[in-house]
Amino acid sequence: MFWYFRYIRFDSASALQGFIISLLLSFFLFFFHSVSPSLSTAPVLNNTFGAQLEIHYCLLTVFLSLSLVASASISCSVSSLPLSLTVKFVNCGQGGLVQFECSNPSDFRIEADGVVYALRPFTVSTLRAVPLVIVARDETNQQQWQTQVRLTPPIEESLEREALQKHHHMYEGNIWFPSRQTDSSSVGQLKRMKRDWVIPPINVPENSRGEFPQDLVRIRSDNDKNRSLRYSVTGPGADQPPTGIFIIHPISGELSVMKPLDREHISNFHLRAHAVDLNGNQVESPIDIVINVIDMNDNRPEFIHQIWNGTIPEGSKPGTFVMTVTSVDKDDPKTANGMLRYKIVSQNPESPTSNMFTINNKTGGIITVAAGLDREKVPQYTLIIQATDMEGNPMYGLSNTATAVIKVTDINDNPPEFTAETFFGEVPENRVNVIVANLTVTDKDQPNTPAWNTVYKITGGDPTGRFSVPTDPTTNEGLVTVVKPIDYEISRTYVLTVVAVNEVSLARGIHSPRQSTATVSIRVIDVNESPNFEPNPKLIKLEEGMQPESALTTFTAQDPDRFMQQTIRYTRLSDPANWLRIDPNTGHITTIAVLDRESPYVKDNMYSATFLASDSGIPPASGTGTLQIFLLDINDNAPHVYPQETEMCEKPEPNGFNITALDGDLSPNAGPFAFELANRPSDIQRNWTITRLSGDFAQLSLKIGFLESGIYEIPIIITDSGNLPMSNTSYLRVKVCQCDHNGDCTDQQHIVAAGLGTGAIIAILLCIIILLILVLLFVVWMKRRDKERQAKQLLIDPEDDVRDNILKYDEEGGGEEDQDYDLSQLQQPDTIEPDAIKPVGIRRMDERPLHPEPQYPIRSAAPHPGDIGDFINEGLKAADNDPTAPPYDSLLVFDYEGSGSTAGSLSSLNSSSSGGDQDYDYLNDWGPRFRKLADMYGGSDD
Repeated sequence: MFWYFRYIRFDSASALQGFIISLLLSFFLFFFHSVSPSLSTAPVLNNTFGAQLEIHYCLLTVFLSLSLVASASISCSVSSLPLSLTVKFVNCGQGGLVQFECSNPSDFRIEADGVVYALRPFTVSTLRAVPLVIVARDETNQQQWQTQVRLTPPIEESLEREALQKHHHMYEGNIWFPSRQTDSSSVGQLKRMKRDWVIPPINVPENSRGEFPQDLVRIRSDNDKNRSLRYSVTGPGADQPPTGIFIIHPISGELSVMKPLDREHISNFHLRAHAVDLNGNQVESPIDIVINVIDMNDNRPEFIHQIWNGTIPEGSKPGTFVMTVTSVDKDDPKTANGMLRYKIVSQNPESPTSNMFTINNKTGGIITVAAGLDREKVPQYTLIIQATDMEGNPMYGLSNTATAVIKVTDINDNPPEFTAETFFGEVPENRVNVIVANLTVTDKDQPNTPAWNTVYKITGGDPTGRFSVPTDPTTNEGLVTVVKPIDYEISRTYVLTVVAVNEVSLARGIHSPRQSTATVSIRVIDVNESPNFEPNPKLIKLEEGMQPESALTTFTAQDPDRFMQQTIRYTRLSDPANWLRIDPNTGHITTIAVLDRESPYVKDNMYSATFLASDSGIPPASGTGTLQIFLLDINDNAPHVYPQETEMCEKPEPNGFNITALDGDLSPNAGPFAFELANRPSDIQRNWTITRLSGDFAQLSLKIGFLESGIYEIPIIITDSGNLPMSNTSYLRVKVCQCDHNGDCTDQQHIVAAGLGTGAIIAILLCIIILLILVLLFVVWMKRRDKERQAKQLLIDPEDDVRDNILKYDEEGGGEEDQDYDLSQLQQPDTIEPDAIKPVGIRRMDERPLHPEPQYPIRSAAPHPGDIGDFINEGLKAADNDPTAPPYDSLLVFDYEGSGSTAGSLSSLNSSSSGGDQDYDYLNDWGPRFRKLADMYGGSDD
């Protein structure tokens, strides 16, 4: 059994002739092989002949396969595109790895899967002259086979349509299921297995408008002659998503397509055909069917962006690259349907020419083709770009457009120019950071760019650097500013030369004109300047201890206004210690107190005072000067012991401690010091001794082994080393106490030594007394409050007493006016204690008096029935004479609910007879609940 294609087509008679010859050779070799064993005398010869026969058969198989699919056509203008040519090789059952080789590798390339590619473009005249031989080599046994491929030029478009229409008729053929047979005539001979034919893909054009279902091919098995078979297909498009595209007739095996195909959605389908008997047993091995969707030009090119933005500097030369626009087409890019071409449809504005730009029709790159780009004249160009498929064929191709916006960027081709040749300004002397003049320029370049921003430089007239010209970033003006004080007495006018340039250099070939340089004339205004002290500050050195009214120095100031006749007066501005005085006319300084170096106002032996000098100008000007007095030390301070207090144990170990001395003077008027104990009192010399350790330290020791607890003041005479030494008797306060094993004091006197004096103890006691008084007052107030609460206590719990009260159910808003009342008025008089006397003004008029009850006459327990009248009269008389009983025949007031109620009186409600003149028919509109009431009051008089 074998594959059979009824639609095999040959491009020429020579191809058909080659096919017939190959077929006859095949049958001849097959017949020769079947009868050759009788001619063979040795197995080796039989095997060798069989191998040779197999080689020839493989060569025939390759040639037959190429006869089916190697009739190729290539484009004459497109290079490096794959040919519709695939070389299939059957391995003859030997299992070796086959490698393909091309006879013309400079023009063609063959891949490992047998696909052949063209490496260069071909013309019609040279296409037929190019030989192409494909060689298949088995790398295992180095056997090889070859075949020749004939190339033909492409058909015309009309013939292509006709060929596509014939595809449908050609596919209406039969595909026979191949079977594998094994022939063995004797043991040890080679087995020949029949080869499967390579089934070429079925091509179906997309977007077909024909009637559906549309038949594609008929699949048959030669086993259907003996028994009934059922055919089916599986794979995507059949029983897998997307399902329902392809169906097969189960009996006839006709494969059909049910709907138009879309190559952009699915470009090919891989189906597998099956043949089974009525019992579901597989009769044939499944065969693979590939259906390729042929692309049609059904998609327009689409630009990635609808608006493309690009820039190019002005003055660019022709051929300068601007940008690249890109469009995509969903059609097959390997066909003309997806091959795009670009062109410029229009240019706006058409200045200076209408063709300032061109575009690469294949890549979409835009370049300049003409000179004359000037941003100051045309800042922007708008191009309409068109992309067309079918290689730009305007008749058959689909097109789309996009907009390319090209901005001409600025370069520095216009220098800044001053608006005037000379600028004028004036400034008062001694003023800094003031703007004298504004320099204005014009620049045709784009504002706020380095080519427009102006930098001003002073090239003359300012040797001392008293002026600068910064740029205003908003207006681009030059601000002539004074950066150093100007003295009118030195120079009254300044003439500056200023040059204006840009932040970037001018373009090549552009030079700065004369208008880029200007002159600035500045006039200085004379003002009244402040007097200046010279030197400032002024330093003098003096010994401390100078007596009052002593002359120190003369501190004067000079007026810099040489052209003004003015007088200067002096005053003291700052004198922290109040030691100095200055003469207002001459500036002569004298002392008014003793100068003391140890004063807290002296820092590092330096005392500073500030004086003010004011002139007589209008308005007057003043200046300050500082006088610094360096005070030299003299021996005017006696030393004293340090520390002034210490403590020691009753049995000290060690029994001495170190002391030193402090002196307010400086060396040599301070240490070294001499220490000695005073002669009185006498026990000082008996109990204590002092030993000098160094020039500044001495050790005070206890002579005896035990000293009672207490506080001792030890007089120590200390003498300094100054010229005319000074001595002083200082008292060292020593606290002797009982100590623990660590040597720390343990007695209560340590609290006093810690600084808790009598004043602190008194303050603590006062705080405690005040706190006790506050607690007592709070207790008295609480008791009085409890008594008032007991006097107003109700007989029952106020929470349970709801008599004459308004019950609130979590309502927010204003309440009644009479909720603030005393519920104690509702108590029964009998329950009140006689001693509980209520305050005046809260008693009820009908309340029982609280005085002792009188003795009532004893009434008979059971009066005689005949004496009922007497019994009632006696009871009435007793009630009338009872001062504690209220008049029961009068109105009894149980509670007072306030006055001024907004509710009307209930006396205004009359019986139904008084409302006969009213209309109660509206009660019928209120629903069923009011219907009975409407019947009673509404209707007729009946």
